[in-house]
Amino acid sequence: MAKSQQTYNKTEKEKKRLKKREDKRKKMEARKAEAEINGKKGIEFAYVDFNGNLTDTPPDPSLKVEIDVEDISISVPKIEEGGREAIDPVRKGTVSFFDTSKGFGFIIDAEDQEKYFTHVSGIIDQITENDKVSFELEKGMKGLNAVRVKLQKKE
Repeated sequence: MAKSQQTYNKTEKEKKRLKKREDKRKKMEARKAEAEINGKKGIEFAYVDFNGNLTDTPPDPSLKVEIDVEDISISVPKIEEGGREAIDPVRKGTVSFFDTSKGFGFIIDAEDQEKYFTHVSGIIDQITENDKVSFELEKGMKGLNAVRVKLQKKE
């Protein structure tokens, strides 16, 4: 005699699925009955006030502010010619971490205290932690990377 392919777990899942379907049908019927009793309401509107908060009252048209299309700018501001990058792209900093076995590290910029990733392929001189270095920045996959890293000459 063959054993049934239907397990206890399958029957329980089927019962739950049918119960869920029945509950959903009952809720839908209850909503329909409530709509018939209270009168059918359409979609209620939500408005945004001047502070960006959602409200149920429409905004006052007398407080409306007109904005010229020419005043809207969707771009990155241009760097002025007198900026630091135009004068000297070489930056100075300190090596905060460098792992020679893995071939990467981090350099802290002396000017803005930003941390930049550096790889052994972008290093010219041999560096270790706490060395003073000069470097240039280049866009990498995950942000700016320090490249052309050289030790600063000790004075």
